[in-house]
Amino acid sequence: MTIVVAVLLSWPWPGAAAASMDQANAQARQLIQKTMKDRRIPGLQIAVVKDGKVVLSESYGLANVENRLPATKTTLFPINSATKSFTGVAMMQLAQAGLVDLNAPVSRYLDDVPEAWRAVRVRQLLAHTSGLPDILDEQGLLGGGTESNAWTLVKNLPMQAAIGERFEYNQVNYALLARIIAKQTKLPYERYLAQRQFAVAGMPSTRFGDSYDLVPGAATIYSYFPRKTDDPGSAERLSHWFYDMTPSLWAGGGIQTTADDVARWMVALSDGRLISAASLRGMWTPEKLNDGSDGSWSAGWPVLGTPANPQRAGIGGARAAFIVYPDDKLAVIVLTNLVGANPERFIPQIAALYQPTQRAAAP
Repeated sequence: MTIVVAVLLSWPWPGAAAASMDQANAQARQLIQKTMKDRRIPGLQIAVVKDGKVVLSESYGLANVENRLPATKTTLFPINSATKSFTGVAMMQLAQAGLVDLNAPVSRYLDDVPEAWRAVRVRQLLAHTSGLPDILDEQGLLGGGTESNAWTLVKNLPMQAAIGERFEYNQVNYALLARIIAKQTKLPYERYLAQRQFAVAGMPSTRFGDSYDLVPGAATIYSYFPRKTDDPGSAERLSHWFYDMTPSLWAGGGIQTTADDVARWMVALSDGRLISAASLRGMWTPEKLNDGSDGSWSAGWPVLGTPANPQRAGIGGARAAFIVYPDDKLAVIVLTNLVGANPERFIPQIAALYQPTQRAAAP
């Protein structure tokens, strides 16, 4: 009888699990609200996926400060460079369907690239190890003019590095991936994603655009950074932030979405509706550099964590992020409308509330 009682007491009863999840959610809510106050974040969405289910979905603050419009579950937030994770999934889908060989040179699919670019492998575009020059500088598109002019300029620039030598983040990589997707599927990049990812995962709100586009329900983006016209030492103030994302660069940063939509995408990714388990493992495997060491990215995903506690992320615009903890079957998505909020820095604190104690404590 003593043994039976001991077993019953140690058994993970559903009621105990529910209580534990309720406690984690309550702590997550407190942490988010404190973080918003500390970082002065106007508006925020959070979603947590655990064991293939959305266990928390919340919206806080204001989508538009000057008009006092609240952030809701349907408010659209730009995820900028976190879009690259969706492009990574698209390329794995094409590889799985036999439409693309990730180890093939880009010249197999695109015949109009400069000679120096032709030997870059598709996988190296995904991992930013191509060494290609960037089409953007600190002022935006090269040359400060049109998209077509910027492409003319970048094709005449020297390589940033030898192919496969090191990680060099740039937007040309993903612009070329969008062209490969369009050529191999005979669909524009954005339509392919809408059909093969958004529709499959159940993401009715997700679309493409930037802060100059008229996107219904989109959050206004803000920043505390000084304006170009401010004198040194000027008082800090909340201001509008504008960014320009031309259609040819959408594969690297064009998605506007909600935390709920991203959470549903995460569920579809984990249950095999988007790519197979083998493709998922391949997508999250760090790309090797020429010297045999691991690069900073896998196929569309920044590589975080350690081998003992692996993490894969999508990070964009210094205001949106999601981090996946594969061993814990956990994903945390935080979208904000403040440039400089950097949610990837506080998402680990939220994730720790849903992780086993021993794993959360691991370095």
